[in-house]
Amino acid sequence: MADALVSAILQQLTEIIHREVEQGVKLLGNVEREVEQLTSLFEAIQAVLEDAERRQLNEVTVKNWLAKLKGVAYDMDDILDEWSTAIWQMESTEKSPAARRNKVSSFLPSCFHFNRVMFRYDIALKIKEVRSRMDAIAQEAAFCNFRHSKEHGHKHIIEPERLSTSFVDVSRVCGREQDKQIILRKLLHKVNQENEGLQVISVVGMGGVGKTTLAQLVYNDDEVKRQFKKRIWVCVSEFFDQIRIAKAILETLTGVSPNLNELQSLLHDISKFNWEMKFLLVLDDVWTQDGWEPLKLSLECGAPAGSRILVTSCKETVAKKMESTYTHHLRELAFDECWLLFSKVAFYGRGKDECENLTEMGKKLANKCKGLPFAAKTLGDLMQLKRTRDEWRNVLASELWELEEVERGLFPSLLLCYYDLPAAVRRCFLYCSIFPKDFEMEKDELIKLWMAHGYLGGTEMELVGKGYFENLVVHSFFQDIKETEEMIDFEMRSVTTFKIHDIVHDFVQSLTKNECFRLVVLGPEKPRIGSSYEKALHLNLILAEGLPFPMSIYKAKNLRSLSVKTRSTLICAELPDLFLHLTCLRSLDLSESSIAEIPSEVGKLIHLRYLNLSQNVVLRVLPEKLCNLFNLQCLNLTACRSLTKLPQGMGKLTNLRHLQMIGSCVSFMPIGLERLTSLRTLSYFIISIGEDETKTANLGELKNLNQLQGNLLIKNLGNVVDAGEALNADLKNKKNLGGLFLDFSREEIGPPLNYDDLIKALQAPSDLEYLRIGAYKGMSLPNWMVSLSKLKELEIVDCSCEFLPSLGRLSSLAKLTMEIRGMRRFDDGFLGIPKITSNRELKKDEGEMSSITAFPKLKEFTICYMKELKKWDGRERRIGENDASIIMPQLEYLCILDCPLLKALPDYILTAPLKDLIISKCPILEKCYQKGTDQYSRKISHIPNINIY
Repeated sequence: MADALVSAILQQLTEIIHREVEQGVKLLGNVEREVEQLTSLFEAIQAVLEDAERRQLNEVTVKNWLAKLKGVAYDMDDILDEWSTAIWQMESTEKSPAARRNKVSSFLPSCFHFNRVMFRYDIALKIKEVRSRMDAIAQEAAFCNFRHSKEHGHKHIIEPERLSTSFVDVSRVCGREQDKQIILRKLLHKVNQENEGLQVISVVGMGGVGKTTLAQLVYNDDEVKRQFKKRIWVCVSEFFDQIRIAKAILETLTGVSPNLNELQSLLHDISKFNWEMKFLLVLDDVWTQDGWEPLKLSLECGAPAGSRILVTSCKETVAKKMESTYTHHLRELAFDECWLLFSKVAFYGRGKDECENLTEMGKKLANKCKGLPFAAKTLGDLMQLKRTRDEWRNVLASELWELEEVERGLFPSLLLCYYDLPAAVRRCFLYCSIFPKDFEMEKDELIKLWMAHGYLGGTEMELVGKGYFENLVVHSFFQDIKETEEMIDFEMRSVTTFKIHDIVHDFVQSLTKNECFRLVVLGPEKPRIGSSYEKALHLNLILAEGLPFPMSIYKAKNLRSLSVKTRSTLICAELPDLFLHLTCLRSLDLSESSIAEIPSEVGKLIHLRYLNLSQNVVLRVLPEKLCNLFNLQCLNLTACRSLTKLPQGMGKLTNLRHLQMIGSCVSFMPIGLERLTSLRTLSYFIISIGEDETKTANLGELKNLNQLQGNLLIKNLGNVVDAGEALNADLKNKKNLGGLFLDFSREEIGPPLNYDDLIKALQAPSDLEYLRIGAYKGMSLPNWMVSLSKLKELEIVDCSCEFLPSLGRLSSLAKLTMEIRGMRRFDDGFLGIPKITSNRELKKDEGEMSSITAFPKLKEFTICYMKELKKWDGRERRIGENDASIIMPQLEYLCILDCPLLKALPDYILTAPLKDLIISKCPILEKCYQKGTDQYSRKISHIPNINIY
């Protein structure tokens, strides 16, 4: 916690001193002296932070001491940020055109010099005041008898097990067979009277006792699957969101996500659904019954006799108010069952002798889990990483087991896992308490937030963050890991999402209860923020539509992160005051709001690192003052569909690492982007015409942006008239790029464009995995494409050319899509296999050619809208050569669409291991291969799935 913050501040202190010395500034005076003294104090205190953090949980004196230390550390962090930002602003002003024009005046340089002196004096006074507070804190530390401690190293990371919501790993379940049989009897009990109403069965128990696991076991039982033809699983979580639950039910029933947002319409559709067979609805993790009655009535309207609802909850009052016909109280596991579960996890991968050697201590550890299966699994995961008896003995001897932190009895085991993390990872984990329960978080966005708050060190902070994330996964703090892909405009995004178990969420909130708050304002009453909120560091605000922004939040002057979720247009008028009051913010999330314009007061947020404005579909303007946010690392403008321009001064944001614009309508890139050498994400770069050339960025501005990662879309390349400009972009040295889209569209008719020279100059980096070329109108595609040895997917769409490079040599290519007007023939050159015209050439080249495989990994091949394609050459077999073994040996999917002149397919295609063949709008091919013809029976009848239409 605090030790990671202190380390970050020490690093900042050192960097600032070095910067001043390197610049030759001799005005350090008191600043340098105060910084040195403060540094030595921090170093002395840092040695006891580990002991202080552990003892704060049951020693009020230590807890108060640590709170004071953290308060001073945050103040110091603000001062240093203020210092570095002000110096940057002064330097920017001195280098501005206005300053250069006024160099003849001696007054302006004198002002700058005077401002520098006064500013350093002001900073020196602030540092001196903070050091006085630190002196007092250091003296108090002497009375606490702290033990010196050193940070332990990183642990070996194993691959985590990942479970989906409604499925369960039966091998990791112990002692629940009897409970399962009881619930099954209640669910499968035959109804004697046809008019018997819908029955609700509830499972109630403390957090971590295994209610969800029991429901999963029942849900996946074979007899349940036979009896209930419709099974629906809904995780309800903290709030009973009627609309979300109704949508989830309808989506499972119909297989289609309902395009409705009114509760009445959703419930009407549920009530009118033709059930036919009885259903089972599982409502997992219900915390309140508010809103349950209308949903139940809609289900009862059409529910067949024998239908059931299974509810899990921590609260017996919920089961009673939901009118449960039976409530099953789930108890803790017996010791033998808990020990069996613990040993399965902790002893996984160990030899028999090693297990016997650790059994005695293992049973003592299992006993401390107090029968909670989640605690047994959590502790088992921890002990699986401990390889020696000494490591096991240290865990067993931990005094943390004696803590009675909460009535659930789970936190001691979580504390052990928590303190097994490095200090920096612990701090990242605690930040997650700002999210609501059952919230599905995005890994990449969380890492950016960690960056914004200074939790990640080094130049490659994103990589450090990924390591921290995996560490938390291994320790079972994160669960329900899902990796999905979504397409927004050009970009196919790989998104990793995860959740935090409710018990873990309770645990982390208990450690941050004076720092992190979540405020839900659903009614017209004005919430009051008490004294505890005034010291809040992180706030998540949910504001109902039509309600004004709660002014009392402005009292939280030290707030460092704020997330506002609202559709209320009233927030627009509140933004200037918000920006003027909450000036310590490091991260600000205003996504999914109705903000039309960001006011210029945003420039006051000098500490801001993370600004999320995504999904603001009415946002039209970003102010120039936004470019004063020197520390900004992430600017998210995704799906801001009314935004057409970036501010002219974007080049000043030299610390910017992520500029996300996919789905926005930004059509103008300002000059100066070449200075953003820290950029890792640049969603797209567009070449504009018609703007003032002195204000518009050209393609050459990409030259120095060699840190770019992920995907890059370059729009309107048809507006480039000089291939030298493309050469200056130096794309081949963007070695971290994963995907590249070269769009050759033009805004208007201009001077003749040499497409062939232009695309040659746009050579892609050799490690590229995805390439898309669009609207290209040259004669041929470039030979540099053949050198992309790691390319997995290639799309050539809406293009016009006559010649292709030897694409068959792309050794990693798995998916190929071609839409090329003007192409008349696929020949051997396309395969990358030279054509043999004589026996002499055959003998000369026979040894080399026998080892060549064209398209060795290609699995999907789509050809569409190639209206001039007439011929697809086959290859004559040589003696002992098998076409299928050397050309497209892994091809499984072939789609040919709207190629009306194509006469036949080559044998090497038809003898490939195809599973799917689709032919559409190809009259000659359709006639040739339609069912019943000789060609069909001889050539394609072996393919499992054939669609010719």
